[in-house]
Amino acid sequence: MPLENFIYESLTEILDGAYESVIPRIEKHKDIYHDDTAICFSLLALASFIENKYENFYQFMNDASFMVDQTQDPITKILHEMILGYVNFTEKNTTLYSINYNKARKLSIKAQRTDFFEKINSMLKCPPISHFTNNSGHSNDPLIALVKIGQAVAAEKNINLLIKTIAEETKTALNADRCTVYLYDKDTNELYSKVATGLDVKELRIPADKGLAGHVMQTGETINIKDAYSDKRFNSDVDKETGYRTKNMLCMPIKNFNQEIIGVFQVLNKFDEYFTPDDEDLLVAIASNAGISLENAQLFEKQRKLLEEQKIVLDSFIETLATSIDARDKITSGHSARVRMYAVLIANEFGMEQNDLYILEKAAALHDIGKIGIRDAVLQKEGKLTPEEYKHIQQHVEITHHILEKIHMSKDFQQITEIACSHHEKFDGTGYYRHLKGEEIPFGGRILAVSDVFDAITSKRHYRDKMPIDKVINIIKDGSGTHFDPLVVEKFLSIKLSEIVSVFCTENGLKITKNDLETLQKYNLLDLYYSIVNNCSNRLLQVFNKYYVGVDTENE
Repeated sequence: MPLENFIYESLTEILDGAYESVIPRIEKHKDIYHDDTAICFSLLALASFIENKYENFYQFMNDASFMVDQTQDPITKILHEMILGYVNFTEKNTTLYSINYNKARKLSIKAQRTDFFEKINSMLKCPPISHFTNNSGHSNDPLIALVKIGQAVAAEKNINLLIKTIAEETKTALNADRCTVYLYDKDTNELYSKVATGLDVKELRIPADKGLAGHVMQTGETINIKDAYSDKRFNSDVDKETGYRTKNMLCMPIKNFNQEIIGVFQVLNKFDEYFTPDDEDLLVAIASNAGISLENAQLFEKQRKLLEEQKIVLDSFIETLATSIDARDKITSGHSARVRMYAVLIANEFGMEQNDLYILEKAAALHDIGKIGIRDAVLQKEGKLTPEEYKHIQQHVEITHHILEKIHMSKDFQQITEIACSHHEKFDGTGYYRHLKGEEIPFGGRILAVSDVFDAITSKRHYRDKMPIDKVINIIKDGSGTHFDPLVVEKFLSIKLSEIVSVFCTENGLKITKNDLETLQKYNLLDLYYSIVNNCSNRLLQVFNKYYVGVDTENE
């Protein structure tokens, strides 16, 4: 049964009082469809409330509320708010009912599910929110406005969204046409607002000592005037710039926890004539709540910018370290960058989270940093390495670990270290330097192992050419379960050839033609391998080799 039909039928039975028959059906649905558990708890709570089984009601409602907080599903959230609203309306808690009703309505509009909202509302037979408001739509209960604003700003950390939310809710609470929330910029001695309600303005800035808002900023006074243009302190420049006509105005300072003025409320054009002393009292209460929230958001914004700056510094530091390897080892120049690109392609096949992907990329960039400690005679040797030289170059992994672990950074950077120094570990435990096995090897390290080998044998050296691609793929396939994690190999071989070729092009400078791109997007590495061994498609191999070899023979 479709979910919404289940909800409608269950609600009908509950409202008809068929408690005994509906409970087993809801419980059965909950056991079968685990994703709908929050919906089932909300319905069970409603059934318990109607049957006056309050102990069950509170238990079901608590469970429902907890699970609703964990979901993003709009149907679940709308239904829960409507049922809460029904309970609060029945209990004559009109303030809470208004909050539930408005929240459900806004959720339905955002999710474009007003049909569901209207259907549930008609079934519950709760009055519209206008039942509790005057003709202008302004709530008769100022407590509703305060609670709504408190809820709206409590969890909001984005300063721009917070300013917009406070402005919108304040405008509604005071039954005014517009509201602007100005914040004080100490560096420029200006009042600025990212959002001016009703105006298509990205940022509004005025001198902090000009106009009524400036006067409030300087003096801390509250100004309530019936005719703005008759007051000499009024600065009409904003009206001239926007084409808006200010009639009456309520202007009040916004203070932080230490009672320092951090901004100004400017509420314009009251719908029912003029702002009253009651409006002033309401705005005082709003301002005290908003001031603390705004200051917290400003601090959060500063911290976010600081973290971004630190991230930029870290990224440039890592790039510098990676570039230093290229400077020492011209033979493998660009290797770390290509390993990073291959690793990202594999990670995308797994659907890796963004933060994990960032860590993997940095580990790929740094995976060979330990080569700084390898002798030039070995690192830059053109011929085959002796056993002693090979043993010496293997030490670069341990050196990588020692270098990176000395950098005192976050827990994320510790993961970068562990991944970077595990790219030569093998799935069967025969790798180096710690001889890790299977899932003991960090997942990122298992991805780097495939990426590192693939780039090494597909890169041209002055002492050897690139290996034929069928032999390259065969090495990767044969290493599955011994050298490589089988799942990583599976994902790697499923990458589209267009993605693999795009990495080649960073080295050879070729651009993929439209026709070639269409061909390469249809196949993956495994398709290419079987087409070669079965002599199925010379055209596919020809297109691939154009970019693999790095020579456009068609245009020569």
